Amino acid sequence: MLSPVVECVVAFVFGSVAGLLMQRSRFCNTAALRDAIMFKTYRNTKAMLVAMMILTVGFTGFMSLGAGHPLRFDVGLNTFAGLFLFGIGMVLAGACTVSTWVKTGEGNLGALWALIFTFVGMFLFSVVWSASWWPPAPQSMTGQINVPALQLGFANAQTLQEKLGVPAIVFGLVQTALLFALYRGIVKRERAQHTEHEKHQQEHQKKKAAKAAVQAAAATQDR
Repeated sequence: MLSPVVECVVAFVFGSVAGLLMQRSRFCNTAALRDAIMFKTYRNTKAMLVAMMILTVGFTGFMSLGAGHPLRFDVGLNTFAGLFLFGIGMVLAGACTVSTWVKTGEGNLGALWALIFTFVGMFLFSVVWSASWWPPAPQSMTGQINVPALQLGFANAQTLQEKLGVPAIVFGLVQTALLFALYRGIVKRERAQHTEHEKHQQEHQKKKAAKAAVQAAAATQDR
């Protein structure tokens, strides 16, 4: 059992290393989706898919072994509404929460404002939650479908393992295979784009060389 001081030191070292890696890699969840859709570039998208594959195998592996203490959150219409609003906020801020922290540390004032109002939003939500018990009170969050309470239950690898008797790692491997297929599709698309780019460059060089040859021949005739 670690002492509080040691725990703080470990957390500080881990956070510093993770922050440094994020800052140097320029990884951003928003860019992973935005750049793929708008600019057809997939650097962050591939990094996100690799991270998802590693986490999927690790999480479902722990669930299969009965290790860890996963949190359970009921999924409801409020979840979808919140994710949608959060996605809009990320696009407007131009960064996800992680890269917002990184940009703030680099002195970006826009990112600082986005980070401040992230905490403001969290505070206001806690006030609303405490005052009105909305979304529905915890007693309505049973893990089962509860339409009047707008709750759709919850389902993750552990839940499926409990209900179906199939090890969670099986579902994890299926998801990982789908993510890997998507990753391979992106790599093939990038290779096709690179080949097309090289083809255009070669054609441009040929046209440039032909134009230079014509100009040289015309100059020789003028002499």
